[in-house]
Amino acid sequence: MRILDQFEKIVCAALLLFMAILGFANVVVRYGTNKSLAATEELLTGGFVLLTVFGAAIAARRGEHLAVELISDMLPAPLRRVVIVIAALLSVVLLTASVWFCWQLVLNQMGNGMRSYALGLPLWWYSAALPLGFALVLFRYIQAVWGTISGRNGKAAE
Repeated sequence: MRILDQFEKIVCAALLLFMAILGFANVVVRYGTNKSLAATEELLTGGFVLLTVFGAAIAARRGEHLAVELISDMLPAPLRRVVIVIAALLSVVLLTASVWFCWQLVLNQMGNGMRSYALGLPLWWYSAALPLGFALVLFRYIQAVWGTISGRNGKAAE
């Protein structure tokens, strides 16, 4: 169960390690041979996209996404709860749409047989983790909002 609680951190750590090794290998080859592993650029770009999405899941779990709380902090507690719930529902709609559109992207890439520009790999290989990543952001966001509403995060809506 501990692994599931830390899943996004494990994914980010593994991605960062892989990307560091790949980038270092590219630098060594470039300066040692005057050649470049140019195809590694697309692997690194895909890695950065996944780092961003899974990093967003980490931030969502901690409740650390950007928020403008100036107005909601001035509201009385019952109204503040209503505003938090409305904002949470809108965020859930946005994240659900992100999951759906990413899934449609993967299906489209699979159906069209699109390939990456440098390595010629099926493009959906790079996109396959995006729906999972956004679903994880959605799940972690709901966890954080529930913790806030119930007062378990220390930032209760009073």
